[in-house]
Amino acid sequence: MIMKPELSVIIPAYNEEARLGNTLSLITQYLRNTTLTYEIIVSDDGSTDGTIDVAKSFEDVKVISDGINYGKGAAVRRGMLAANGEYRLFTDADLSTPIYEIEKLKKFLKNGYDVCIGSRAVDYKLIKKHQPFYREFMGKTFNKIVQMLVVKGIKDTQCGFKCFREQAALDIFNRAKINGFSFDVEILYLAKKMNYKIKEVGVEWYNDERTTVSPIKDSVKMFAEILKIKRIHSDLK
Repeated sequence: MIMKPELSVIIPAYNEEARLGNTLSLITQYLRNTTLTYEIIVSDDGSTDGTIDVAKSFEDVKVISDGINYGKGAAVRRGMLAANGEYRLFTDADLSTPIYEIEKLKKFLKNGYDVCIGSRAVDYKLIKKHQPFYREFMGKTFNKIVQMLVVKGIKDTQCGFKCFREQAALDIFNRAKINGFSFDVEILYLAKKMNYKIKEVGVEWYNDERTTVSPIKDSVKMFAEILKIKRIHSDLK
């Protein structure tokens, strides 16, 4: 009988050959030195480089992929629903938030919260390497729009470090439909509508200048996506 892991770590990846090896090394090294039982899942989003080969070179890592580039939201959703852990964390392939920050999130999940999200806006001193000013400005503007239109009370919806209790993950990601970068907004909208307890926690964050997010093109797509969220989930009152 296979033991159910306490923690699943899901890493969505699209053409991350250059960054993924270091990220997986840091994650596996950290987890091996804890008492946690764990699994690590790389959810490939149709990469055309050596991302899958890099992931498969780690014996602790499971790789899932259907070979098509649908978007980050689709990759996270696939990983969350394939996971087996009691707690399910997704983290970005650049590991902008160090893996050891999972301890902060896990503490709240063990004390009654269902969804615990890393945040850059709770304590700005924890941002150890900032984005260029225009990206920070655009991020803050996007969040104001999100709070006005979709999800109130969350200071930072876009930090790529979020952890869920198993049942919350299953309920939320089985309903989620957004494939692009606004999936974070959608899953928080769903969590609130389904009355799950959410905790926003300040975490360390280091900007990676090799970001693949386009400040103009992806911002337009994200705005279009958030306008769809309430409509596609109109059955939730």
